[in-house]
Amino acid sequence: MAWDEWEQLKQEVAQRQATHMQLNQVPADGGGGGGTPQGVLTVDQQDLAAIGNKAFDLWDSLGNHGRDAWSSSQSAASDLKTQGFAGGGALDHVQERWEKQLTSLLDACAHISNHLEFTKKVHRGNEHFISGRLSSIATLDKGFREEAGG
Repeated sequence: MAWDEWEQLKQEVAQRQATHMQLNQVPADGGGGGGTPQGVLTVDQQDLAAIGNKAFDLWDSLGNHGRDAWSSSQSAASDLKTQGFAGGGALDHVQERWEKQLTSLLDACAHISNHLEFTKKVHRGNEHFISGRLSSIATLDKGFREEAGG
């Protein structure tokens, strides 16, 4: 193999490696962290509260207004069916589907709101527990320093 051929092969391999995709690894610069250290998950109580409140507001609004057209739709469907129009059955079907979707959405909003309330309480409890443990460690450390003459 000639030297030029060897150099050519090395260049080809280097070019192929440069275009390969890396999986299961973040870039060396830690990109995409949004300002937090790599691997750190932060939970802000205000963010959780805001999401929970929005979910509750949506649940409340849907619960109050999601069925506003139910009565008139059922009446129209019944009238159309009575008059022999196929649209009556179709409107009835649409109304049934709407009710199922509305119920699913109401359940999802309630689940989100309740879960975030639960999460806030758990995090508050964890913070209290951790603070207690850390203050105990600080007290213990202080005692060791006092005995050591520090």
